[in-house]
Amino acid sequence: MPLDDRQIALTEAQGFDFTGLRALFVNCTLKASTQGPSHTETLMRDSIEIMERCGVEVAYLRAADQRIAFGVQPDMRAAGAAVDDWPDVVWPKVRAADILVIGTPIWLGEESSICRMLIERLYAHSAELADNGQPLYYGKAGGCVVTGNEDGIKHVAMSVLYALQHVGYTIPPQADCGWIGEAGPGPSYGDTLDDGRQAGFDNAFTRRNLTTMTWNLMHTARMMAELGGLPAHGNTR
Repeated sequence: MPLDDRQIALTEAQGFDFTGLRALFVNCTLKASTQGPSHTETLMRDSIEIMERCGVEVAYLRAADQRIAFGVQPDMRAAGAAVDDWPDVVWPKVRAADILVIGTPIWLGEESSICRMLIERLYAHSAELADNGQPLYYGKAGGCVVTGNEDGIKHVAMSVLYALQHVGYTIPPQADCGWIGEAGPGPSYGDTLDDGRQAGFDNAFTRRNLTTMTWNLMHTARMMAELGGLPAHGNTR
């Protein structure tokens, strides 16, 4: 949904300096770009626009466009995979980002299989340490965006955000947002309805949660950057 006047005003009348922060949005739709537009991306783009208006450097990646191997090793080619785009294409973007936002559709009440694969590949690096002895993900903020036309936003967010905090990401308050249509077959987010409206664009709850999530992610990442991350006392290996 296009940003409304209040969302735009928030980006123009704020006294925070978010320059230097980098965010990565990973869309875990099951469709590659050649298969058509993604409803999940449509919602993610609003959060991306807010961040970009605030000076955050944003990268976007559609996981289905990459040849990511299944597994829990940093480079699955060393474990026998013929092809693995993770170490050369995806991981450098993940490691560089101060903010990671995972977007996923709901299938049978759960996140997509690609989303689960992404989480497994993130987990593959959880034993790697920074110079101060902390896991590499410490000092980074994580959130998620969920879409679908069946129930499950909170359940999927619970699963994704738990995984992110477990490997070391800091989860701000209200770090998720989503939209679902009526139960059963029907329009997905952004689809054009019979009356010309686009499904979900008038949902105030979704707009509010997306706005809050985006700002809390930026605030958390900025504070972490200013503090040099979490103090390395009592949490190193």
